[in-house]
Amino acid sequence: MSLLKQIVYELKRHAPFTAFGALTGVILMSIIILVGLTSETPDTIFHVLHPLHIVLSALVTTAMYRRYRSGVAVAVGIGFVGSIAICSTSDIVFPYIGGALLGLPITFHVCFIEHAWLIIFSALAGIAIGLFWSRTKFPHAGHVLLSTHASLFYLTTFVAPADWLPLLPLIFPILFVAVWIPCCVSDIVFPLLFVRGGRRTKSGSELVKR
Repeated sequence: MSLLKQIVYELKRHAPFTAFGALTGVILMSIIILVGLTSETPDTIFHVLHPLHIVLSALVTTAMYRRYRSGVAVAVGIGFVGSIAICSTSDIVFPYIGGALLGLPITFHVCFIEHAWLIIFSALAGIAIGLFWSRTKFPHAGHVLLSTHASLFYLTTFVAPADWLPLLPLIFPILFVAVWIPCCVSDIVFPLLFVRGGRRTKSGSELVKR
């Protein structure tokens, strides 16, 4: 299967689960609106979920590459770059763009710059696990849900929950787009870009099932 066909296949395959994750985000946002959380609470939750997201992303990305190749140094590099860059895109960049397009008073906060030690430690922890544990099914599922909720709490950090009430229907598409492409790219496509020949006989989906 060519890489382009595999990308399309993986995006189609993961769309239903991503939609489910986005739906849980809408439900969670509804609860947040009813409870009326202060801006400090979503900020704290985001700074817990985002590092956890990076741990799982680094784990899956590293493990995916290791199923094809045995090189540790390359696996570490792929796990590090793939998790931090793509998780930041999913949890921060896409929600920021979505909020900006809606005209919300959202600002751009890059954890890798402002909390570098936490992000680097999270990536290294995930890489360490991925080097020795090659099962990716449950980490990938957890990765998608964590990404969804991290994106959600990034939005609510800058915008009061009550202000989201009239915009609640728009939460679903923002979360779906923020998670769908980055998570598939991070867990499956990105590590396979560095594989040439050899054991490349299984699709990413087959690997994720293990």
